[in-house]
Amino acid sequence: MNDIAALQTLIKNFCEARDWDQFHSPKDLAIGVSTEAAELLELFRFKSDAEVKALMQDAQFRGKLNDELADVFFFLLRMSQMNDIDLASAVRSKMEKNAQRYTVENSKGSNRKN
Repeated sequence: MNDIAALQTLIKNFCEARDWDQFHSPKDLAIGVSTEAAELLELFRFKSDAEVKALMQDAQFRGKLNDELADVFFFLLRMSQMNDIDLASAVRSKMEKNAQRYTVENSKGSNRKN
């Protein structure tokens, strides 16, 4: 079993023990991803690059960052687990598409969207 599958099983067991499947429709899980991503973004809101660099050295901030990243990842894992999506394969497939869309020759050093 790979790491992603093991995490999906951990989350599945956690949620089933609490009878949460009823609250985890694709719509509700997508809302959860967005909500948690907004909480992640809030950690950086109105901060300069220098302030963010300093915060990244602060243990308390990093604890909050870890929690918010885990919350986003939880909802992504739960969405893929509930809907039989192989998340690792999905990422690999998307990276192949990105490699074709953003070739090194045309994209190196540029963040311009093609």
